[in-house]
Amino acid sequence: MRILVVEDDNKIASFVVKGLKQAGYAVDRCADGEDGLTYAETTSYDAAVIDVMLPKLDGLSLIQRMRAKKMRTPVIILSARAAVDDRVKGLQAGGDDYLTKPFAFSELLARLHALIRRATQSAEPTRLTAGDIELDLLAREARRAGGKIELQAREFALLEYLLRNAGRTVTKTMILEHIFDYSFDPQTNVIDVLMHRLRAKIDPDKTRLQTIRGVGYVLKPG
Repeated sequence: MRILVVEDDNKIASFVVKGLKQAGYAVDRCADGEDGLTYAETTSYDAAVIDVMLPKLDGLSLIQRMRAKKMRTPVIILSARAAVDDRVKGLQAGGDDYLTKPFAFSELLARLHALIRRATQSAEPTRLTAGDIELDLLAREARRAGGKIELQAREFALLEYLLRNAGRTVTKTMILEHIFDYSFDPQTNVIDVLMHRLRAKIDPDKTRLQTIRGVGYVLKPG
């Protein structure tokens, strides 16, 4: 899943981006509101984290423009302002949640999970399954036939994406867009290597995670 972070404070941005990547998200970060709007217009995001005090275009104006353009991306507003009036203004501008600085990353992550759950209207938001493969999104655990499987962050993110699209073919480009940063060269074999590692852990008999030659990959539902 892909998150947009619009934050001009490098220290805070680094803290948030690092935590989100460790949690398995693909993250794009920009440092001003105009760039934030450009990113939001050109890329599909599962959620956005937007600071209020931004250069060029402030955070509330950015959110208002996103909403005016019919973008429904869930947005968490970050602000040092904790007054009720400030929170009300943020929500009226189109924000979905409001988090005051300083904040615990665990709280930001929990709020992001909640926003994405509501946006996708998931009936079973904390757990994904396909046959005997199970992914607990809160505990960050993967299991097959009840046995725990140790996955690295990128492997976990890939399995989550495949489970969300179980039975549907996903291309390498789709995978790059959802779980990798744009710094990765799409011409490399990074997806093949990651898929090989994941298959070795969850599907060593090669019956569930299949390659569709010339197209992409598909995780069979059961």
